[in-house]
Amino acid sequence: MRIKICGITQTRDALLAQDAGVWAVGFIFVENTPRYVTPEKAREITDKLSEKTEKVGVFLNSPLDIISKICKLAGITKIQLHGDETPEFCREVNEVTGKDIIKAFRIKQENDISSMVSYKDSASYVLLDTFCETQHGGTGKTFDWKIAKKAQVFGIPLILAGGLTPDNIVKAYQEVKPFALDISSGVEESKGVKSPEKIAKIKALL
Repeated sequence: MRIKICGITQTRDALLAQDAGVWAVGFIFVENTPRYVTPEKAREITDKLSEKTEKVGVFLNSPLDIISKICKLAGITKIQLHGDETPEFCREVNEVTGKDIIKAFRIKQENDISSMVSYKDSASYVLLDTFCETQHGGTGKTFDWKIAKKAQVFGIPLILAGGLTPDNIVKAYQEVKPFALDISSGVEESKGVKSPEKIAKIKALL
């Protein structure tokens, strides 16, 4: 079971996550959001992490040159695109940066996964998160995992997000069998600040 802990803003939290054995940590480079971190602060954190821990940069409809610049500055190893990015744009980001692309989809109903097939050659992973009118992630709410199971048919490694906590990730993994599980608000004390106790629960499961 692979875990990505997203919305990292502090070195302490990143080191706790790494010690717990997570696959990846995520940094939100979307300004004016609760878990935003500057590229400079992200670099302070990534410099203290092992090469084995993936460092994912999360972007929302950002220009290619900004994505490339931030990834270099912050020491990012994978790129998550959480907006309206096209397959062509994902492919271009991959070609320019050399980083694997995680393309996020916000799920409300089953037909929301229909466009995934067009990303098969431009994204290394797809991430399914809960649809929300007011925010693009970190909602703390789950969606129907049956939809996620159906998304497996496209043959793209799947990362499941949305309302996951230490209490439901095992069930989510058993039901969906995703490549990885993405947790953010489910291990927080407050937005952007992780709970050592909740991360310890993750460690006990890995």
